[in-house]
Order: sequence, then structure tokens, then C-alpha cells
Amino acid sequence: MSAAASSSPESSPANSSPPLARRLGLFDATMLVMGGIIGSGIFINPYVVAQRVHTPALVLGAWIAGGLLALTAAFIWAELASRMPQVGGQYAYLRESYNPLVAFLYGWVLLLVIQTGGMAAVTVIFSRYFLDLTGIHAADWQVAIVTLLVLTLVNCLGVRAGGTVQSGLMVIKIFAIALLVGAGAFLVHGAHVQWTPVLDQPLSSGLLTMFGAAMVPVVFAYGGWQTASFVAGEMKEPKRDMPRALVLGVIGVAVLYTSVNYVCVRVLGVDTLAHTPTPASAVMRIAMGQRGATIIALGIAVSILGFLSQSVLTAPRVYFAMAQDGVFFRQLAKVHPKTRVPVAAIVLQSIWTMVVLLTGSYEKILNYVISMDAIFWALTASCLFVLRKRAMQSPASTEEPAFRVPGHPFTTATFCTACLAVVAVTVYKFPGNTVIGFLILAAGVPVYYLWKRTSRA
Repeated sequence: MSAAASSSPESSPANSSPPLARRLGLFDATMLVMGGIIGSGIFINPYVVAQRVHTPALVLGAWIAGGLLALTAAFIWAELASRMPQVGGQYAYLRESYNPLVAFLYGWVLLLVIQTGGMAAVTVIFSRYFLDLTGIHAADWQVAIVTLLVLTLVNCLGVRAGGTVQSGLMVIKIFAIALLVGAGAFLVHGAHVQWTPVLDQPLSSGLLTMFGAAMVPVVFAYGGWQTASFVAGEMKEPKRDMPRALVLGVIGVAVLYTSVNYVCVRVLGVDTLAHTPTPASAVMRIAMGQRGATIIALGIAVSILGFLSQSVLTAPRVYFAMAQDGVFFRQLAKVHPKTRVPVAAIVLQSIWTMVVLLTGSYEKILNYVISMDAIFWALTASCLFVLRKRAMQSPASTEEPAFRVPGHPFTTATFCTACLAVVAVTVYKFPGNTVIGFLILAAGVPVYYLWKRTSRA
């Protein structure tokens, strides 16, 4: 274990700031897990999947497979969180299992690519829905900037304030999805879907490649469960509640996602779904007329706002942990004495998101987010092999975790393999975009050593 990882960042003697406040419970954490996953993807991505596989069984099969993959991930992250309930979550797992450089590279791409690129994109989408619903005359970027400023201010007031807003938005989001599912299942008579045949072509490598390509948007839509682990240092009972929240949250999302895709296929049919970029609105328009389309548009806007709120709340804890380790701006390690949150880290992420948003570079960034995410999912999951081996070598000094992954090592190895398969498919389908992502990742190596050198000086 590295020296940087030998003590919890929130209690580091080098930190003169007060510790982070432990004010989040099981419900808050579960809402954070679900809020980190559910954004705008579930309302849009069903049509992308239907373009790549062409039978109801394959469409729903892709979403069910994605749910099982996400549940396996929830089991793995649950045990990691049980073993190391530290601020920064995934960053801390990588740092303690491998090397501070690996952890830094994760934080590096999280700030430059993964988190802020996704936030910029969905903020613009929220702005467009907001302007369409309210009729206000303003530019997309103006609404986007104001939205980020408001959410940044709320989360700077304290983790309790940010958590309350996030939980409230998540409850509204669940209600909107339930309304969509109910309307599609019970208000539309004479379903268009034919549930046979299962496959539209013989089983072959070409069909498997098509299914793999369909899994890319599915995996993207299911991504985000890991961000809740970033706030483990602010939970009242992290060892007990974080594992429960991860499992409950992912199961809840898998049920919602599969239900949404069932009604999309039922109401529209696969062929129509493949040519409908706004399937949720189309389903609600058929079920309830224009009023239904307006209601779901409002639900989508709230869903996106909830995702943004969760992002502003969770990810800055990674930059905070990096600063505590001496590999990022020292100011980011400061905790506000009254609100007990890392204000500077929150503000930095929002400022960089605004830069990405105003330059319009988020459209390019999104093309290689999934490959970067999948790489670090596989690396983080593999941390479990390292930690279990260490526990076997020194059982007397290792506390038994409150949760253990069922089926390990098979389930953990399967998840790692699936993540690497997603990376391989992404590289095969979009080689130019993934190369850019790898270049950004590689650029973090000299930056890390430069920061370490500056820190020692």
C-alpha cells in the first residue's frame, strides 16, 4: 500500500481544514446511486439500440444484459465500499490497490473528459427542454450557465442541502418514468409488437458484433453507479449503507429501464422505434395526446436536472482527495468551516464544465467517454482481487467486510472481461474518437510527475 493511501484523506494531519460532515443516510445514498445513472439516456437511447438489433427479444435482451452487468458492478463496488469507506470512492480503491499514478489518471480523465463532458452535454439538453416548456426567449448557453451556477451554489451550502435537493429530484424522476410505463402499458390498446422471431438472422459473429454495438449505448445509459461512492466520507454509516445503496439503486434502475423499453417496443414496434429519436415523447403522445408529450418533456427536464445535481455533489470529492494526496491544487483540499464541503473543488468542476460547454467540445468528448469509463471500471473491479489477496496474507490486521461479492472470482472476472469487450467494440467502431481519449489519458502521466515534483519542492 502506498504512503499516500495509508491514512484517510479526511483525517490527514496535513489538512488544517475541518473534516467533511457525515450527514447522508441510506435513502440519500440510494437516491445518489439512481440519480447518477438516470439522466436523459433512457428517454433517447432505446431508439439507438433498436437501430442496431432488430427484434423485440434482442432489444429487451440488451437492456436486461446491461442491467445484469450493472448489478454485478454494484456487487463489486459494494464490497470495495465495505472494505474502504473513504472519501473519493473509486479514486481511493485504485490508489490503495495499485499506485497513486493510476488513481491520478482516473481523476485526470474524470475532470477533463468523463464528468464535465457529460455534464456539459446534458446541461445543454436541459436548457433546450426548459426553453421549449417555458417559452422564454434566451440562448441555450445562458440557461445552461445559470443552471450550473444555481446547482453549484446549492451544493456549496452543504452536503445536506445538496443531498436533499438531489433526493427530491430523484423522487420526481421516478414518478415521471412510472407514468411513462403506466401510460404505455395500460392506455395504449392493440400493441404493435410481434414477439417472434427471437433472432432476425442466424447466430454468427456478425450478430454478436451487432449485439455488442447495441450494448455500447446501453452501458452508457447504465453508467454512473460508481459516483455515489465518492461521498462515502460524508455518510453516517458508510460500511453498512453504501453497499446496500449500490445494490438497491442499481436494481431499481434496471427495473425502470427494462420497463421503459418494454413499453417503447410494445407501443411503437421495433422498426418505428428505430426511426424515433424521441421515443418517450412518442409513446406519451400516443397514450395521452399532446398533454402526455408535455408531461414527459417536463419529466425529462427534471431527470436531467437531477443528474446534474448528483454530478455537482459527488465528483468534486475525487478532486478533493487528489489534493489531499498532494497531486492536485492544494486549495481543493480545503473544507469550508461552516458548510463542511470542499467548496473550491465544487467550483473548479463547474467552471471547467462551463468552459467545455461554451467551446462546444462536449459533442466530441462524448464520443470517447464510454471507452475511458469502461477502462477504469475494469481496473477498479480488479482491485477486488488485490484487496482479497492482501486480506488472505494478513488476516489478523484486516477487518472482515460487511458485504462480499457473490460468485467471486467468476463474477468479478466476467465483469472485467465485459468492460474490456466494450472498449474493444468502441475502438473497432470509433477508432478516431478512442485514440483521442487514450491520448488525453497518456497526457496525465507527465502531469502527475510534474505535480509530484512541484509538491516536493
